[in-house]
Amino acid sequence: MAPDDQSTPVVTRGERVVHEVTSWPGITTDSGEFGETEFLLDGRAIGHVHGSHMADIPFPRRVRDKLVAEGRTGPHHVHPDSGWTTKYIRNDADPDEVVELLRINYDRITARRNH
Repeated sequence: MAPDDQSTPVVTRGERVVHEVTSWPGITTDSGEFGETEFLLDGRAIGHVHGSHMADIPFPRRVRDKLVAEGRTGPHHVHPDSGWTTKYIRNDADPDEVVELLRINYDRITARRNH
């Protein structure tokens, strides 16, 4: 008798990010013009993922500069002189870092909302 096929569906790195971030209170998603999944809090974009290969996340310039200097993310791939950053998703640890970066924005906005 063949064993039952109880295989677990494969979850992509991008899906891991979407699953985690959409579990946070108040987060909604939308599709962007380039097919990205945009994460919104109170109608404000806190960042987005392009499938499983990269995330773009905006920060105030001082926060962006610190995160780039620390090597946690890089300048935006199209607008390197803006507050936007790009984090490439190249390995299984990168989705966790993307979630942490998005959480920085989420926490900034929720802290401001609660004051």
